[in-house]
Amino acid sequence: MEEEAVKRIGIIGVGEIGRAIVTGLCDEGGTSSEVFLSPRGARTAAELSARYEGVQVCADNQAVVDRSEVVIIAVRRQDHHEALAGLRVDGDKIVVNVMAGVATDELRRTLATDAPLIRAIPLPSVRERRSVTVTYPAHPVVDPLFESLGGVLPVADEAAFNVFSALTGTLTTHYSYLATLTSWAAGQGIASGDADRYIRGLFQGVGRALSDETRSLHQLAADHETPNGNNERIRTTWFGPANSEALHKALDGLLADLR
Repeated sequence: MEEEAVKRIGIIGVGEIGRAIVTGLCDEGGTSSEVFLSPRGARTAAELSARYEGVQVCADNQAVVDRSEVVIIAVRRQDHHEALAGLRVDGDKIVVNVMAGVATDELRRTLATDAPLIRAIPLPSVRERRSVTVTYPAHPVVDPLFESLGGVLPVADEAAFNVFSALTGTLTTHYSYLATLTSWAAGQGIASGDADRYIRGLFQGVGRALSDETRSLHQLAADHETPNGNNERIRTTWFGPANSEALHKALDGLLADLR
């Protein structure tokens, strides 16, 4: 099927991810599409509408659906029944579900529609068009949309999609790990601001190294480590087999809930 450009995009639920999608779409060099926002998240929606010429806030969620070709649903999982109750979605719309843990069958029952339903996992870095977004199923309109926001990774089935969804649950743990390093340094008498600045610079360098896809993650670790050196010591004494197994178990439990 030939790829098609999206002219009218609606977003229901303008929180962190909704804001990131709008920013990625509309910042300099972005799409020329019109974007219609729900009044949910009113302050953010109004701010985005004031910032970008092609962004409008609609009176209600039905108006978002009626004016859009592609409707992105980005409300919180626990709020989706209330937010979508009574919504009429005709079969010629394309619905993109970015709600973690809301399966396609569940959303189809809620909306009572035969419109195509696509699941996606956009991350906050879509605002800089630097996030690879997992989608299921592949779609000739939705996939190019996310490709323009940093890349797209269509997967074969909902089981694979749930694995990727579980991986996103590790994001804030990474930030907390860095915060713990900063706290430890402060406990050793280092000024908190200095420790924070150093940790940010240290791990921003790690992030840049990740862009080298010619080296596996295991190879990157090996390349930053010397035998009996400081990095090997922390890896083998703190992130040893027991800690690794605990992480596997936590991910297994999250995946079971997502299913």
